[in-house]
Amino acid sequence: MSNGYTTKMRGDGLIVVKPKRRMRRGFPLKGLLALVAGFFVFKALMFASLGDITYNERVAKLQQGAQLEQLGSKLMQADPATQFIAGFIDPFVE
Repeated sequence: MSNGYTTKMRGDGLIVVKPKRRMRRGFPLKGLLALVAGFFVFKALMFASLGDITYNERVAKLQQGAQLEQLGSKLMQADPATQFIAGFIDPFVE
């Protein structure tokens, strides 16, 4: 109860005391790691389902586009982590 408390009276007249939750501060590192891991799994799913050649052709098409598409092509390039994860996913995709 060091963070304070709230009191409420219920309909039957009973006073209920509940502690206030402590506010967490800082950046949610677990959320960021989950987002990055999800992105790599998404890339690996795309890589495994399209195949190496088709995936690289589509990334090459993105490189010919506008600046935002070029940024997307840099993010979507098949890196070792994507290929590693795709190796595990590949038997399940087909």
